Amino acid sequence: MPDALDRLRNRDRVRSGVRKADNWWQLARFTAVGASGYIVNLATFAACVHLLDLDFRIAAVIAFLVAVSNNFWWNRHWTFEAKSGHAGHQAARFFAVSIAAFLVNFAVLEVLVTVADFKEVVAQAIAVAAATPCNFIGNKLWTFTE
Repeated sequence: MPDALDRLRNRDRVRSGVRKADNWWQLARFTAVGASGYIVNLATFAACVHLLDLDFRIAAVIAFLVAVSNNFWWNRHWTFEAKSGHAGHQAARFFAVSIAAFLVNFAVLEVLVTVADFKEVVAQAIAVAAATPCNFIGNKLWTFTE
């Protein structure tokens, strides 16, 4: 359990981080990569649901797998400029963070479709956006820190 000193260090780290312009540009690059992944994800999801007539849950998994590869390459080489780190190690971490974000995405998608009666593609669009902060923080603080 974190003690008071750890909480102060984390607070100071966050405060320092939001004051650096480079972090805001990095967030902008992450957002651009995420936007391309978002389009890939939604296009794949829509194709799976409407063209292949797959269940929205299976479509979500397929869309995630297609988009995550694209996002890893761009985030590694452009957003976080982590070319010097071990790609395999970074890929494992990126995938772990992406799975955590996907679980958030999946839970939101399930609720929006089965409880709130949203159309699948609209629900997926909202669910991916809801999971984005989890994804950025995990990648910023853990995946590409080598």
